[in-house]
Amino acid sequence: MTASLLLLADTHIPARARRLPTAVLDAIDAADIVVHAGDWVDVATLDLIQSRSREFHGVYGNNDGPELRARLPEIARFTLDDRSFAVIHETGPASKREERMDQAFPDTDVLIFGHSHIPWDTVTRRGMRLLNPGSPTDRRRQPVCTMMSVRLDSGELDVTLIPVNRDA
Repeated sequence: MTASLLLLADTHIPARARRLPTAVLDAIDAADIVVHAGDWVDVATLDLIQSRSREFHGVYGNNDGPELRARLPEIARFTLDDRSFAVIHETGPASKREERMDQAFPDTDVLIFGHSHIPWDTVTRRGMRLLNPGSPTDRRRQPVCTMMSVRLDSGELDVTLIPVNRDA
């Protein structure tokens, strides 16, 4: 099986940007599966992404209010090509993240998370892949805004961090 995934997190619309950048919308349209790891802030962004996604998985974040929390879980899980995926907004401090996540998600092959706005791609001692796409609207301490694409082919992941140019 071959599938393309788009990973997003921390869109913070309208707090950090008025709207999603065009590059993000184009990437949503092109992806087989869209995953959002929380901190949407507004419901309209959830509606927009869901309406453009062929398949969608998402969670709420710490900045998301009751309406988003009513529609999204804290943790989302799905299986693709015999690999188990989990999505959560926050994993705590970077220090010892791999050890904590191995304990918290013992049956997960790929954990997608957000919160920090800092891209992350590591493998735990147990072999779980940890992925954070950063933020496409708020670069925080990073040189650019980012999102992540994942190509899953016969169980193998090819992960690419994509810089995002925020539209004017």
